[in-house]
Amino acid sequence: MLLVQGCMSIISLYFLPLAPSIFIFMQILQKNTVMEQLLQESPPILRPHPGELLEGTIVFKGKNKILLDLQGVATGIISGRELRDSFNIFRTITPGDTINALVLEEENDEGLVVMSLRMASQKKAWDRFYTLIGSDHTMPFTAQEANKGGLLANVDGIRTFLPVSQLAPVHYPRVSNADSVEILQRLQRYVGHTFTVKIITMDEEAGKIVVSEREAMAEERAKSLESLRPGDIKEGIVSGIAKFGLFVTFEGLEGLVHISEIAWGHVKNPTEHAKSGDKVQVKVIGIDGDKLSLSMKQLTKDPWEEVAERYPVGKRMQGTIVRFADYGAFVRLEKDINGLIHLSELAHHKVTDPSDVLTIGQKIEAQVINIDIDERRIGLSIKALQPIDKETLQKLKEEMAAANSKDLKDSSSFPKASNDKKEAKKEIPVIQEAFALEEAEFVASKTGKKYYVIDSTQGKKIKQENRVYFKTAKEAEKSGYGK
Repeated sequence: MLLVQGCMSIISLYFLPLAPSIFIFMQILQKNTVMEQLLQESPPILRPHPGELLEGTIVFKGKNKILLDLQGVATGIISGRELRDSFNIFRTITPGDTINALVLEEENDEGLVVMSLRMASQKKAWDRFYTLIGSDHTMPFTAQEANKGGLLANVDGIRTFLPVSQLAPVHYPRVSNADSVEILQRLQRYVGHTFTVKIITMDEEAGKIVVSEREAMAEERAKSLESLRPGDIKEGIVSGIAKFGLFVTFEGLEGLVHISEIAWGHVKNPTEHAKSGDKVQVKVIGIDGDKLSLSMKQLTKDPWEEVAERYPVGKRMQGTIVRFADYGAFVRLEKDINGLIHLSELAHHKVTDPSDVLTIGQKIEAQVINIDIDERRIGLSIKALQPIDKETLQKLKEEMAAANSKDLKDSSSFPKASNDKKEAKKEIPVIQEAFALEEAEFVASKTGKKYYVIDSTQGKKIKQENRVYFKTAKEAEKSGYGK
């Protein structure tokens, strides 16, 4: 104890002259510690840089400007066009709200940091677009304008373009002869419509983006094609009409119903069977890559399957004249079933133009003279139901006499061998029939081997210019014809 007290006495004697200096040093050390603690607890020093996004609290909102408190160490100002962003934030914000803005200038003449809501919105948008491209995701696109090349929109303040060629089949404006005026009219219908698109090109420096609806649907199309098989039946929407058929879309795919596959009967104009936007059922009949061949008629029963029973040769039928051709007139007998009246079957006299004796829409009566199921043809005759008057009969006699005279001249110019007895026999009645037409009961073809009753079905099929008439069967057989 005495030793400790002694030591303390020695220390006191030694440091006593230095006490004031030590006291001052301790006070300084204590102040520095407090300052260091305050610095650690205080926010970092704000040094704004152009292009940087900063968060601030609104302390003032005027008609055309706002002031922001930037972490209590600086004040930002946003004014004029820089207040207008794609989200219209300026309309809804009030003092006390916290917002993000982009630094344009570190400090203006008034010592304020110049900032922009508009540029902040665009920077966020570009960041989002880069993320979409990186993740291969889609985004919504609401068309605001239309021109001949496609659709336009302002997406988060950035000009975005959807070209016509990048529209999905269901929205593609199929127009005859690529009429630019009609294309624009079709595109204008989509203003206000929202599409699902994918970014295909982006130029931040130019401030432009090009998007594609086709690319956004590529995955869906690939999946649909993978599972699609010929014979599948689908419900789709008519997306376009052309002279050669109908375009139908379903499950992101588009196929063509050729004009020959719209209906079983003759289709003159596809617009008579459907219009754009109609829902239709189709059958897949061909797949070539992403090109699809479709059919509507194959979903209905083929009317020709029973046509032979309904239209036997010799039956009298009623129908309507629907169109003319160089070789005759077509008659609609029922839906999808037409028959042909050849020029030679329109009348007993010579007809070169069907419109001379018939009109479109005219109701007529005709007789079935032949039928070919495989070729889907029904031959009809009007003259088969018409009696031959004396005037017509006399005219036919004169025509036949003239034809026979010509045949004789031709045969005399080229004499045949004497052993061709059959051909020689056939020439005799050809001359005689011109003088016995009223009394003729049998007919044969100049190039045929059989003769028929003049009013029989087979007899009526023989063309006028090839006919040979006989009064009796015996005469026909003498001329070399058989039954």
